[in-house]
Amino acid sequence: MKRVLFVCLGNICRSPAAEGVLRSVSRNRGLELYIESAGTGNWHVGDPPDARMIKSAARRGYDISHLRARQVELSDFYEFDYLLAMDLRNQTDLLAIAPPNHKCDIRLFLDFADTEIRETPDPYFGGPQGFENVLDLIEAGAKGLLDHIEDESP
Repeated sequence: MKRVLFVCLGNICRSPAAEGVLRSVSRNRGLELYIESAGTGNWHVGDPPDARMIKSAARRGYDISHLRARQVELSDFYEFDYLLAMDLRNQTDLLAIAPPNHKCDIRLFLDFADTEIRETPDPYFGGPQGFENVLDLIEAGAKGLLDHIEDESP
């Protein structure tokens, strides 16, 4: 079973949304994955996702209200197959703390999406449309990631 960890800055907007979307979409495809999310920072550890993201995700049928923020841990580099960063800063932070013998694939999540956009923007300081745009990108990334994982499987 493939293991996927989504990573953003605080683990209250983008990465929990990606966790919820991928969990739902993979289940609908009948693909069994282990999926979590985390942040590079520790400001929101133990907090639920941002209320605006919970509402936006719920409108699309994704329940992320039960998730709680956590910070990336050293063990994540060994326990997950993919550490998928939401933006270049998150990716740079992950690469900076990655142990030299890690085996996980550390890359941008939207590298899997059929879009020219490489970074998932942080909607935290924006309005409601920012959350909707992020969910559009996450849905595209989830589809591409699942296609990739299915293509990898024997």
